[in-house]
Amino acid sequence: MKAWEHLKTITYHKYLVMKGCFKVGLYYQGMMHDLSKYSPTEFWVGARYYQGDRSPNNAEREDIGFSSAWLHHKGRNKHHYEYWLDYSTKNIPGGMAPAPMPNRYIVEMLMDRIAASKVYKKEAYTNRSPLEYYLSAKEPAPLHKKTKKVLEKLLYMLAEEGEEKTFAYIRRRILPKRK
Repeated sequence: MKAWEHLKTITYHKYLVMKGCFKVGLYYQGMMHDLSKYSPTEFWVGARYYQGDRSPNNAEREDIGFSSAWLHHKGRNKHHYEYWLDYSTKNIPGGMAPAPMPNRYIVEMLMDRIAASKVYKKEAYTNRSPLEYYLSAKEPAPLHKKTKKVLEKLLYMLAEEGEEKTFAYIRRRILPKRK
């Protein structure tokens, strides 16, 4: 039964991301978003730790100290900032440095956060939910300054002006015209 519920959850999440991506012109990314969640490596872990109100990856972390599904997922999905972390040759704390994310992946990351908030918060979702989730992190995400600037602008715009205006801004100003 958990496998069925997990399948419904990830498929609904994927549908919401696809719908958002289509609204801003990211058709290919919308269709390809999170396909790795259907792989055995990610799917069966997700089904085992499924709870319905939060990511199964967090439950797996609590159980075994890390998430095998997440380690698989983040290396295959460019809309996660963790994909863009690299070792630094400079003397910086932690030894890791974020690379700038292309705008199309920042936008997909926004759509991912919107969809996850809608899936887990259900009727309690508001346009502020993705921003609140972002701000609630125990430590700030190690984002490149350009990536952080664009993501935060979009999260605040969504919270203050809603999806329609934010998506119009993305189409007009964030995503380049494709020929």
